[in-house]
Amino acid sequence: MSTQNQISIKIPQDVINDVVAKLQDCKHQLEPYLQGLTADERHKLFKLGDKTVATVEKTKEYVITNPEFVPAYMDKEEFEKDAVVVSQLKAIVNLSTQLATDADDTMMLAGSEALQGALLYYGQIKEAHYRGIPTAKSIYEDLSQRFARGTYKKKTQ
Repeated sequence: MSTQNQISIKIPQDVINDVVAKLQDCKHQLEPYLQGLTADERHKLFKLGDKTVATVEKTKEYVITNPEFVPAYMDKEEFEKDAVVVSQLKAIVNLSTQLATDADDTMMLAGSEALQGALLYYGQIKEAHYRGIPTAKSIYEDLSQRFARGTYKKKTQ
């Protein structure tokens, strides 16, 4: 187990509070326009990727400049509205995905280092308890529940 420290930061609580408030404000502002989907609904939909976003944008341009080719059964106005929403939300999705990924990576790294420290401390408490140091007993009993390993059964052949 490595004890190399890869991250050493302190995020001021007022920064966290400000970011959370701004994110809640963003969510609140967009809430009337956003729609949730079930896993099944997501599965059944056509998926939009970088290439297909460009395809929709290019098609929208042609629908506007050459409306004579729009099929009678296609709702041109709804298509244009949908294409605009995709374009508008793309920047928000990209930025929020980047923020979520960076925050998750930072939390994972800090969490890994914190867990390593907790394991080191637990090992020391465990050793102190086995050596009969009285002040270690209650700490060991409390932490041992959190560090208990499950039993593993060998597969019989």
